[in-house]
Amino acid sequence: MILSVLEMVIPVLLMLGIGCWCNRSQIFDMSGLAGIKSVISNVLLPVVLFNAFFTAEYSVTVVILFAAVYAGFAAALAAGFAFRPLVRPFGKFLPFLLTSAEGGMLGYALYGLLTGEQSGFAAADLGQTVFAYTAFLGALKAVDGREALTPKKMALIMVKNRCFMGMLLGIVLGAAGVGSLVLGSSIGGLVTGIISMITTPTSALVLLVVGYELNLKKELLRPVLVTVALRLVLMGIILAGVSFVVFWLVPPSKELMLALMVMYSLPAPFIIPLFADVGEDAEYISTSLSVHTLCTMALFAAIAVYAVS
Repeated sequence: MILSVLEMVIPVLLMLGIGCWCNRSQIFDMSGLAGIKSVISNVLLPVVLFNAFFTAEYSVTVVILFAAVYAGFAAALAAGFAFRPLVRPFGKFLPFLLTSAEGGMLGYALYGLLTGEQSGFAAADLGQTVFAYTAFLGALKAVDGREALTPKKMALIMVKNRCFMGMLLGIVLGAAGVGSLVLGSSIGGLVTGIISMITTPTSALVLLVVGYELNLKKELLRPVLVTVALRLVLMGIILAGVSFVVFWLVPPSKELMLALMVMYSLPAPFIIPLFADVGEDAEYISTSLSVHTLCTMALFAAIAVYAVS
């Protein structure tokens, strides 16, 4: 069992280490990093998301999961506003560091390492993704104060986001039964081969980027540790609540439990600085995401033990 766990954990640590080394040695600079991230977000992840939802199984379980996950993250967002005084003067963006999850850039990669495929994570990630593009983004824009996020603007952001559109197209075709029809046909192998060729590098590149961006600031240690501790506790409570509700209504599934464990171990979405003027809080947000990413790696080792048990 130890060898099986190491087979999952060591590659993750190795790619993170290579990412850190690339940063320190300046193998590529920030413009190079931006190029890699652009390829991931505009090419690889849309295909990963499309394939995950294209090949997913749609049932009552998915509907229950969607409602439970969305409600859980909504509760975490509300709790974040109540906890703001604990990290003064950085409390403005605390609620957004305590809710949602970086499923696209990290979740699918880690789940794929655990199970060898990524479609199983899609069922758990659906509620998280919709939450991120609705309640999360709406509240972030309201707190930021630069502009009101109307339903029209929110819809425009979704349409322009290739990851969201990849997910949406996958859901539409998958739920309509096109996925099983195509994959079961004579061209199924060809479609699978094309998708596999595109998605195979995703996990390695995502972990490379995460390693490159790991940034720890000693002067921010106290508020960051409080933030990370709060998120870990909140996500643990929500994981227990969501899994209890879901597995009370549907038959228990180890694959689904793994997906939930991975999702609630993830850091907050990396998109916060993209959609808000974070100002002087930028380093606090960056350091919090970095520290929680390290915690995610530690949790991933524990999840890997459960996966092979």
